[in-house]
Amino acid sequence: MARRSEHSQEQIREMVLNAAEAIVIEKGVNALTVRKVAVEIGYTVGSIYMVFANMQDLIMHIKLRTLDQLTEQLTVEASDSAEQQIQSLANHYLAFAQQHFNRWQIMFETNLDNKIELPETYQNKIEQLFLPLEGLFQQLKPQASAEQVNLIARALWSGVHGICVLYLNGSLGRVGVENAESAVKLLVDTVIRGWQQAA
Repeated sequence: MARRSEHSQEQIREMVLNAAEAIVIEKGVNALTVRKVAVEIGYTVGSIYMVFANMQDLIMHIKLRTLDQLTEQLTVEASDSAEQQIQSLANHYLAFAQQHFNRWQIMFETNLDNKIELPETYQNKIEQLFLPLEGLFQQLKPQASAEQVNLIARALWSGVHGICVLYLNGSLGRVGVENAESAVKLLVDTVIRGWQQAA
């Protein structure tokens, strides 16, 4: 039976989000259903649709929360060199993927309708995620244009992300690489050297 009178809509929204995230953490996004969330919080399915438009809306809010958690983990020591800080960011990204696999994976699930435009909030969070890395590459090459810095930051991230995917789905060894940390370090070192040497 619904217990709407006990909580405000904002409180129910938070309860739904917490319960949904807990399901994702434990069993993955494919296990997430509105009915399971309703059972967890003791409310009706209809109550959930009063605070989230649909499952896509709920999943997007889990993605947003995960991006915030990832951003918090991507911290570096300001006293380190730019090269060391870039390496630290890559290492922290790999560590987050390892420690929070289901939450990390949900950011790249394709079950959202590709026709739906990503919310501006989500796009802004992605941009904020790249800013520290862009700033470090700018330090290493002050003469580089904003477009070049933007591209190198995303190219490196794509490479690190690819290693994470192969490592966490058990395929990294199939391409002859046994240690993800070593692969990430080599990739970062190579990208930085190429970036510094390029005209």
